[in-house]
Amino acid sequence: MGRYLGASCRLCRREGMKLFLKGDKCYTPKCAVEKRNFPPGQHGQLRVKLSGYGIQLREKQKVKRVYGTLERQFKRYFSIAQRKKGVTGQLLLELLETRLDNVLYRMGFARSRIEGRQMARHRQITVNGRRVDIPSFGVKIGDVIQIAPGSDERTARIKQNVESTKDRPAPAWIAIDHDQLKGVIQRMPQKDDIGLAIQEQLIVELYSK
Repeated sequence: MGRYLGASCRLCRREGMKLFLKGDKCYTPKCAVEKRNFPPGQHGQLRVKLSGYGIQLREKQKVKRVYGTLERQFKRYFSIAQRKKGVTGQLLLELLETRLDNVLYRMGFARSRIEGRQMARHRQITVNGRRVDIPSFGVKIGDVIQIAPGSDERTARIKQNVESTKDRPAPAWIAIDHDQLKGVIQRMPQKDDIGLAIQEQLIVELYSK
């Protein structure tokens, strides 16, 4: 199955919470979850009691949709987290949170993770001075993420993004210099840095069956 190309707001409504997939719109009363907080479809307003497996599946789907990964990618992240020393759920969130497209979103250079993915694909980003065109590139402590030299139009657009996202909570694990359009990874992100209600243990239980 390929990447989902439908309306992003339907995904938020399906999970019953804001996944912040539409950038600025998610912070306004126009957000679909604010207007219609029930699953999409003709049976969306019916009350359905989920089984234990259903609850675990919904949690996995929610996290997949937040970070824009496919099933195969997500399984690979879980496999990597499982092989590392430490708490598997926390390590899984750490791997997802340090994706380059997510880092650009957290820094405010992109209004959404989708835009962050496009910026990386278009080679607009450098990591430690080298252009990176892989949205899933995992950053590490000490990495310097900066906007690559380019047109004035690109710089103006990114500065506009920074201005429009200045009201978001600043990520404590990234030191951001908005004037230089760059950021430095200070430490690995923790669950409290994510700002979303995620029960990663349910995902661990799902994949451990």
